[in-house]
Amino acid sequence: MPKMTYESAIRQLEEIVLKLENGNLSLDEAVKLFEKGAKLSSFCDKTLKEAELKIMTLDETEAQDV
Repeated sequence: MPKMTYESAIRQLEEIVLKLENGNLSLDEAVKLFEKGAKLSSFCDKTLKEAELKIMTLDETEAQDV
């Protein structure tokens, strides 16, 4: 199974939102999709925070090299 990327997680989140907005799901299906969406959202948040930290570290390193 390939490693999840930020982009694939966003695509899955978009699909989940569309399905939930459609409203043609049972309560059980909607809850399962919501749970999956919450996990994907957490993954995206963590990935963005890691990228931000890398950028800040690189900026600090560059500033010290100047």
